Amino acid sequence: LGVEGAKAFSTMLLENTTIASLQLSGNEFDDHAAKYLAAAITANSKVELLDLSYNMFGDKAGEILGMAIAENTGLKELKISWNHFHSQGAAALAKGLGANIFLKVLDVSYNGFGNSGAAALGEALKANNVLEELNVSNNRISVEGALHIAAGLKENRTLKRLNMTRNPMQSEGCCGVLKALQANSGTGIEILDLPDIPVNKELAELCDAVKILFPNLLLRRGGNMKLQRKSQSKVELQTQPKVVGNSQNAV
Repeated sequence: LGVEGAKAFSTMLLENTTIASLQLSGNEFDDHAAKYLAAAITANSKVELLDLSYNMFGDKAGEILGMAIAENTGLKELKISWNHFHSQGAAALAKGLGANIFLKVLDVSYNGFGNSGAAALGEALKANNVLEELNVSNNRISVEGALHIAAGLKENRTLKRLNMTRNPMQSEGCCGVLKALQANSGTGIEILDLPDIPVNKELAELCDAVKILFPNLLLRRGGNMKLQRKSQSKVELQTQPKVVGNSQNAV
């Protein structure tokens, strides 16, 4: 659809009051298209699910869309994976998330958030008390970035599912996330997906400790398997189950 298509859809959404779900992925929307879509996101309160994945948004689009997300009063689910958001644009998007009090599901996977974007997400998690699902897989988030997100998790009570797979967090980053859960007795996390990395002694022991604290937590590695110890462990290695309905029933 390109820029002209984005402009046309924006004009329509400024008036339409019936569309609740809109899939606009794979349309080569770029930073120029973002300004039109942002106007619609700001003004339209009827669309609850918006898919803008597989487009060509960059950092400028991140700034524009971030401000729109902050002001939107209807979106409950936003998919904006497989774009080109990096540190600056990622931080702007995360800032918008922190201000939004309606969004429950956010997928920003396969971008380039890096550590600065992760830091902004961590701050957003401290402020946001609505978001339930966050996917930040494959975003070049290393140990530093993982610890920033962990700082947000330490204070957050509403997030239920967090996917951090395919990030170079190493065992130190994974441990930081688990320690944050340990320190937050009010955490709402039910499903946690961590990168597929070798499990050392510290990480294995933390897994056991967290599972004791939160027996209903589904802890997975690489999105496919649960974390385990080489020895007998309460966190057993098994194929990832398909989660249907209440995640607690899938544990």
